[in-house]
Amino acid sequence: MKRRVLLQLALLPWLPAVATAKPVINVSTLLGEDPATDVAEQVLREAYHRLGYQLEVHRLPGERTLIYANEGRMDGELYRKLGMDRLYPNLIIVPVPLLTYEIVVFTHGTEFVLNGWDSLKPYTIGHVRGIKIVQENTVGMRTEAVPTMTQAFQKMMVGRTDLVVGNRLSGMAVIRNLKLDEVRVLNPPLASFPVYHYLNKQHEALAAPLAAVLRQMRAEKAIEAIQQRVANGS
Repeated sequence: MKRRVLLQLALLPWLPAVATAKPVINVSTLLGEDPATDVAEQVLREAYHRLGYQLEVHRLPGERTLIYANEGRMDGELYRKLGMDRLYPNLIIVPVPLLTYEIVVFTHGTEFVLNGWDSLKPYTIGHVRGIKIVQENTVGMRTEAVPTMTQAFQKMMVGRTDLVVGNRLSGMAVIRNLKLDEVRVLNPPLASFPVYHYLNKQHEALAAPLAAVLRQMRAEKAIEAIQQRVANGS
């Protein structure tokens, strides 16, 4: 018995090393399938991989995504517009944009001249719950907030709402998936802005190296390649 134990110990240096699991970064984002979310997730998955981390994305309803990230129940928020750190003081922005987010109006038979947010006042507006810019600019208007863009379109198609306001990429994906050829996009966009990744302050040390990796990926056109791949549905 003693000889067997000594033999096993002697062989230990020759045994293959056990792979060490990468530390996991858990981030939250809104519910639903969304090409913009796919872009942000793929970009950040690659960025974290280069830093030796594994990314896990958790889809949560509405403002819970920001609340959980701010409270530290999540390590961060996948992507949001500039300024979320002023509303949620425990969040730290990673100052490299992941993509440009474009807010547009989708209609099904409702025709009018689109001239900013105020021109939406006569109509009932469907939108995804938790998108801050839509909530802030439709205060006092008739709105129907739902968990996903698909549900927003379904309500519009049965006449529960007149319009859907949301991200162009997300809406176009729903139109393709549900074959809603009669739905059109009104121009011009209501808003267009870059979106950024946010970390809870307990991970502040990660912000600078993550920003450096994202800048490198942008210089390599890796982010552009991901955006193109998602836009092509591949």
